Amino acid sequence: MVAIVDYDAGNTKSVQKAFAHLGAETMLTREPEKILRADRVVLPGVGAFGDAMGKLERFGLVDVLREAAASGKPFLGICLGLQLLFERSEESPGVSGLGLFKGESRHFTEKEGYKIPQIGWNSLHLKGDGRLFAGLSEGTFVYFVHSYYVHAEDRSIVKASCVYTDEADASIEAGNVFACQFHPEKSGAAGLQMLRNFLAV
Repeated sequence: MVAIVDYDAGNTKSVQKAFAHLGAETMLTREPEKILRADRVVLPGVGAFGDAMGKLERFGLVDVLREAAASGKPFLGICLGLQLLFERSEESPGVSGLGLFKGESRHFTEKEGYKIPQIGWNSLHLKGDGRLFAGLSEGTFVYFVHSYYVHAEDRSIVKASCVYTDEADASIEAGNVFACQFHPEKSGAAGLQMLRNFLAV
């Protein structure tokens, strides 16, 4: 059972539909006991960092998500769900993230010829042996929608990057915890392969 965390932060239905396409049983929930009982947990999200953390706190999910990630079960953050795993974001000064990893989200540098947010397809530079990318090749294209990007202090957890106006950490992996800035559920066959790989962990 895959628990998709429902905290009113968007893109949950498309994530659920993608997992269903792969034959996975899912539940959309914000109930702590269901999240902790699930075999896998997915933290999706679109929107602002501070608003999202406020909702997680309001629904009593901050410690639940930390416990789920520490439990050893496969855990996947998507888009804003990646950023929330870190300590902070320039988007919301003074707001603490879940703090599973050291680092922050930074705003893309303004640059002539580039629109922010980055909306659309971009290629990945794969780093090391990220398990989400099994069966995929260097330069795989995936779909992004974001104005902020993660910079992880521990560079060893970064398994893919992309370049827009800055080089951005596009995916991280540490033990049972995986996360990606892009939307695998909107990234065609490559994205489905990543979700399939997550289900196989």
